[in-house]
Amino acid sequence: MAMTDPVADMLARIRNATVAKHSKVDIPASRMKISLAKILKSEGYIKNYKVLKDQSHGVLRIYIKYDEANQGVIAGLKRLSKPGRRVYVKKKDIPVVLNGMGIAVLSTSKGILTDREARKQNVGGELLCSLW
Repeated sequence: MAMTDPVADMLARIRNATVAKHSKVDIPASRMKISLAKILKSEGYIKNYKVLKDQSHGVLRIYIKYDEANQGVIAGLKRLSKPGRRVYVKKKDIPVVLNGMGIAVLSTSKGILTDREARKQNVGGELLCSLW
């Protein structure tokens, strides 16, 4: 059966791996998921990611990051735009997550961007998720 919301599946797998204290999690790869993993790495929420080749699309392996107390760096993930209810924002309406302590990820005409990058480039788009 086809997956209806691959981004939500990715976020759920990362959340579950963090709670279960796994060191890595494998996710079916796509360009959007790879872009999202690139943002997570640049913002310091994950250690690293790697794209592995297999027979079909490939596998995105994400290495989970933990702090000194063995708690996951990602405290929370929330999917904002869903297939049944897309959430679009203008550049002036981009939300600030936890007064700047978290990030919102947007799909814009310039690619997948964080809320700060979208404000800097003066673009709005579809709100994908928020992380803190």
